[in-house]
Amino acid sequence: MTTTMTNPAPSTTHPVLRRGRVTATLAAAITIFSFAATTSTQDASTLKGSIRVDGSSTVYPITEAVAEEFSKVATKVSVTVGISGTGGGFKRFCGGETAISAASRPISPSEVELAATNKIEFIEVPVSYDALSVVVNPNNHWMKSVTIPQLKAIYSAGGAKTWKEIDASWPDRPLKLFSPGTDSGTFDYFKEAVIGKEGKVRSDISVSEDDNVLVLGVSGDQDAIGFFGLAYFEENKDKLRAVPIVSATGGAISPSASTVNDGTYPLSRPLFIYVNAKAAAKPEVAAFVDFYLTTCDELASEVGYVALPSDLRAKSAANWKARRLGTQFVKDGKKVDGSFSTLYQ
Repeated sequence: MTTTMTNPAPSTTHPVLRRGRVTATLAAAITIFSFAATTSTQDASTLKGSIRVDGSSTVYPITEAVAEEFSKVATKVSVTVGISGTGGGFKRFCGGETAISAASRPISPSEVELAATNKIEFIEVPVSYDALSVVVNPNNHWMKSVTIPQLKAIYSAGGAKTWKEIDASWPDRPLKLFSPGTDSGTFDYFKEAVIGKEGKVRSDISVSEDDNVLVLGVSGDQDAIGFFGLAYFEENKDKLRAVPIVSATGGAISPSASTVNDGTYPLSRPLFIYVNAKAAAKPEVAAFVDFYLTTCDELASEVGYVALPSDLRAKSAANWKARRLGTQFVKDGKKVDGSFSTLYQ
């Protein structure tokens, strides 16, 4: 099997699983998958074909890691993994160009409509949790923690121009802002969680769909601040500092697997893959998604994400097995509000 990344990073690599670093748990999962494949109608080693995946740069590391491990049991299947951003990935997916779309947010009402217009049916598969990390330069010694209202004041249109405008004890120096691009699910999530549905994000921000560009920007300027997924912070924590977020109860909470799982970290979210239902009928695509769900908990921790709790993992696997069509986050053309753990059944 060959795996290909489109839109490569300009200077640094994405934090994919290191080759050869396979834990005993992951090795066992691969063995179980291999046995299941050989006892089904088609041996995984005889599978042929190609699979196009595109979408979120946040979900990219786990998808690429899955693809690398899948190559060990399905050597004749070619998987191409692109990073067009969640919105860009959905445009391709809803147009029938890709078999799988990786997303760092649920599909939107307009994207559901586009899929329906193009007669694209799909299966929604949550795969992991991520924490959105707010990061600053290590030489930023003044921002010990940050509240959601302060983040809103920093990133909103017409917002603060200097650090001192946010907190009188902070330096009277210009803010240097970095953000994922507007096609990114990370951007969408941040806007909704921090700015609000009716608010607008300021325009004087350095943006990129490539999180590595954001890492370089923040690590190179003492007055910079940015945000992206936990995996990219974990991969670059020698160059950056994650700022604890003040929760509703008043505690300053740092992003980590434990704070995501216990629900205390304010900026956590689910990650998804969406599978074209017609493509899912192909043995190689079905095998890839089966493998994804068999191995993603272990691979999630390897690349810096957080495995789904067992009850949500069971629901995700059951919905995939049943090929449950559609989304649980849009109803009657409108987004359904509520927590992921409550809404997803």
